[in-house]
Amino acid sequence: MLCQWANTFLKDGFTIHTTLGEDLFGHPKKVAIFRRDVYAMTNMKEISNGSLVMYMSYLYQVLKKTKMLEMIAFIDPDHTGALACGNPTERARSLAVRYGNGKPGQVFLVPYNSGCHWMLTVVNSGEEVVHFMDPLKRRLITGEWKTIVDDSIRIYNAQKNRKGRKIVQWKNCAGIPEQLGDKTCGLWIMHYMKDIAEDKNQQWSAKWERKANHFYTQKDIDQVRAKWAKYVSQFQQS
Repeated sequence: MLCQWANTFLKDGFTIHTTLGEDLFGHPKKVAIFRRDVYAMTNMKEISNGSLVMYMSYLYQVLKKTKMLEMIAFIDPDHTGALACGNPTERARSLAVRYGNGKPGQVFLVPYNSGCHWMLTVVNSGEEVVHFMDPLKRRLITGEWKTIVDDSIRIYNAQKNRKGRKIVQWKNCAGIPEQLGDKTCGLWIMHYMKDIAEDKNQQWSAKWERKANHFYTQKDIDQVRAKWAKYVSQFQQS
């Protein structure tokens, strides 16, 4: 239904748009959904930052209802990605500021796009532990992104006057469901975030740290897409 509406009304640059409050990322966030974004969601293609932000906003409301905002926080994907998000030092500092504005014990859900692929990093800055989730189920990431996250925790420790660990502990979630199709990584990290947000006991890491045969069915992914569409639809007249 949303796709049919978008085909009619989202032409000539028209968008579904809103400004989200600073509660979500620690700063106000303007977000726009274009017709191409609705098309990508409908046809299970590569999703945009804006589409992902809308789903994170939906999950924020879920956490608010279940009184879990003290446990989980979100980080803006426009501040983390490899393209057009600033240099590595700027991104590390941005992450550190977000940790500093969080609550004790919170974990931060950090979507990262390497340029053509979405991955999810879950950072516990207080314990200096990072869980890594690649929908292609590759091993722990190395290079720029790992360095940025490590540096962000060091900057955060310096701001808190803490000594911290010598080495940040990274854990590969080898048991996560693997993506199906070559453009579906964004949908899979949306589902990872959903699972984390719905786990009241926060035992998701124990389930996913070891190799397993967990998988998402098409019905599972369709439920995520339907929640996204229902949430986005409320902004049609904004």
